[in-house]
Amino acid sequence: MSELTVTIVGCGVIGYNHARAMVALGGLRIAALVDAIPAAAAKLADYLESELSVPRPPTFETLADAGHADLVVICTPSGLHVSVAEQAISGGSNVVIEKPLDVNLPRARLIAELAHAAEAKGLVVSVISQHRFDPASVVVDQAIRSGAFGRITSAVASVAWWRSQEYYDSGDWRGTWELDGGGAAMNQGVHTIDLLVWFLGTPVRISAETGRLAHDRIDVEDIAVATIRFESGALAVLHATTAAFPQLSVRVQVHGDRGSAILDDDQLAFFHAGGDGSDAGGGNQAADVVAADEVHGAPKADDSFTQAHLRQYRDIVRAIDTHTAPGVRVDDALISLATVESLYVSATLGVPVLFADVLAGRYDETVLVTGGTQ
Repeated sequence: MSELTVTIVGCGVIGYNHARAMVALGGLRIAALVDAIPAAAAKLADYLESELSVPRPPTFETLADAGHADLVVICTPSGLHVSVAEQAISGGSNVVIEKPLDVNLPRARLIAELAHAAEAKGLVVSVISQHRFDPASVVVDQAIRSGAFGRITSAVASVAWWRSQEYYDSGDWRGTWELDGGGAAMNQGVHTIDLLVWFLGTPVRISAETGRLAHDRIDVEDIAVATIRFESGALAVLHATTAAFPQLSVRVQVHGDRGSAILDDDQLAFFHAGGDGSDAGGGNQAADVVAADEVHGAPKADDSFTQAHLRQYRDIVRAIDTHTAPGVRVDDALISLATVESLYVSATLGVPVLFADVLAGRYDETVLVTGGTQ
């Protein structure tokens, strides 16, 4: 495969991580950097040149100024994704969008329509859901699909994180509905919600409560809890917060009538499959199922965040090279976004809501203004 040229749009923290992943993978040449703040683009260019020994790419303030690239990577604040994606797709580029797809469903549906048209032309449009590519997550998914856990009955997911007041004060867009799209559920919890949807399928009904308990000067929630019923009948409990000092792990438990698994900070902490359901016995098979340190038992590496993105980039490059669908399509990200928005609708109205109604746009977008936090 020939080298692909890449333009990164958005040169904040997440832009750095994408750049590191692409350099580590190889076969991708960062040809341009775009940011509305020239100093941000220049700083990333300095980093690429000095720290990663990458030829210094030119910097621009708009995507139109940067010209065509084989791949456009969108790392802007979430509420700006759709406008950049529309430009990139219209220009004939393959596109990668950092999570979430966008901050509201009408714009996300527009991206989905654009993506469908792009796919019909042989282009790839993917959304970052890097934890679907974690080795431990793949093991759990395979066990679910193969029936090794039997009928999936329930799941428990918790994102117990801490974000300081300084974190929210560091950018005007942080903690806003317009550009952040939400708080602990949307910004920090969306990847865990994405895993729940990947493991358990399409939601049916969601009931949620949210609160803003540990932070000032933000519009969004710093804690969200929800119960979710899925089409299969399985039930899940979700907890996402940025108000859990000093911060604990991200934990996902999946339970079936023949087995269970626990993911803790992206590693396989527990795995048991193939039971006959006759008793409560059965030990932890995780070490027997997978031997790789990155899947079971070892501390997370310092570059684990970059490595997770690298795995998804490997899939994206494969899709571009083979003219096939990527592992995560826009439609997948749309389901995850609609799940988060269903949580906000339920918290705002104070009643359970049907996922299908939210996905179809049957609720006025103004119900998301408070997300139930006021």
